[in-house]
Amino acid sequence: MTGLPRPSAQWHAAAQFALLVACAGVGAQESPKSTLPSVTVIARSRDPVEKSYRKMIQGMDYFERKHAMAPNATLRFKLLPRRHETNMNDVEVEISARSFDIPVPVAPDQTFTLVRNQKALDEDAVVSPNRKKQSMTWRTEIRTPGLPPNTRRLGDMRLECQVGIEADLVSNSNTLGGRIANLFSDPVGYCDRKEAKYLFFAERPLFSVALVAGRRREFLPIDRLYAEASDDPGLKYDLPYCDCEVMVARTYYLPLGDHSWPDDTRVEFEYMDD
Repeated sequence: MTGLPRPSAQWHAAAQFALLVACAGVGAQESPKSTLPSVTVIARSRDPVEKSYRKMIQGMDYFERKHAMAPNATLRFKLLPRRHETNMNDVEVEISARSFDIPVPVAPDQTFTLVRNQKALDEDAVVSPNRKKQSMTWRTEIRTPGLPPNTRRLGDMRLECQVGIEADLVSNSNTLGGRIANLFSDPVGYCDRKEAKYLFFAERPLFSVALVAGRRREFLPIDRLYAEASDDPGLKYDLPYCDCEVMVARTYYLPLGDHSWPDDTRVEFEYMDD
């Protein structure tokens, strides 16, 4: 983002906070004492992290109906860590029904797609990784190809919110002391609010996020970054209830319902390590 106006001192203070959170998270994840061993068999634990196959297929159907919002994009599902000790290497996923299982290939970036199977729908199957509940969280990933580096498209992300809620992927909607609204009553209505607090996760710890449409450029304010946690005195007590627990420095909210920003608006990221 060379030549752009630099964020204010408030940004720098928030950036220092995010960097501290990020460094703490990296240190915990790299500690050999806290890293879980790789699991090579699909877990049949009493407390698996799983989602309804039927709901995820409904999310895929929703994506097809609303594809005009992101006409060149594809839909994938993405797994993300919720705990420092969660091992995201070699995660295995399957569609598990009463009478059969279907392995689901997972890409190195922890994304995957689902096949449509009527028998799995009839048997009310679940989509289950070999990890325990609360160890991971889920999102949709809708991306238009060919965008510049460190850039997303706002229409894609509006549809990510809608599909994610339709597919019932978000964990713990009462996150960060209840400041994040209940997402599940009306997915389209909620995602169309200007102040919708649907958490997005960037690739790396963030320094700033800007919206760009033509000559109009605006940076997201500090209260739209870091899950509003930079001034939260009860942060360590609130985080266990947020699926952003180990990714605070990567989180941001977008003005999804502010249609003065068209769907082709670019969302540009500047990262700490830049």
